[in-house]
Amino acid sequence: MSDTNTILLLIFIMTSWTSMMVFFFCSAGTPGLCCNWLQRYGHLSNSSLTLIQTMGGQLTDQESPVAFPYQLYKRIKNNTVDTQLVFIRDSLKLMAGLYRHDNLSSVTWDTKKMEDFLIIIHRQIDGLNSCVSTETHQVSQNRRNRPLCRYYHRLKKNTLCSTGGSPASWELIRKESKLHLDQLNQLWGFMVESAGAK
Repeated sequence: MSDTNTILLLIFIMTSWTSMMVFFFCSAGTPGLCCNWLQRYGHLSNSSLTLIQTMGGQLTDQESPVAFPYQLYKRIKNNTVDTQLVFIRDSLKLMAGLYRHDNLSSVTWDTKKMEDFLIIIHRQIDGLNSCVSTETHQVSQNRRNRPLCRYYHRLKKNTLCSTGGSPASWELIRKESKLHLDQLNQLWGFMVESAGAK
């Protein structure tokens, strides 16, 4: 078999495998995972993780003044797929909101990579909006994840607002963003794994 035929066969097998997995998730009663956009979630998530790491130097070792909300990520795993998708979307919205601070002048990062990072985050938010049922979306609008909102409010207040957007506070925001992206990626993997086990 020639190299070209081997490559074509591998592409066919990979495409078939992806299609079978999407069919399996849809037939397993997980409508949120059937959303066509979600097939790209993993790629965009990996891209945002790469950009947050490479847009600046090494991540800071400084401790955040606000404890990371690991319990929120643990609890969301017991909810429905739609609720988990809303949690991911709201987390990304709140994270993007941190980067709208008035004083970005002290940021020492590659600004092009930061812009690309925010574009990818917004693409994920838009895509997740298309995957969330209207009913869940309306409930989310009326009763957003309050503990998550409070966490982000405290984080912004105790870093960016208290220092006027100092370089050290921006580095803490980048570090916390990376932690959240890691946790969201793990949540997505849990959702896919749970759907596969049903």
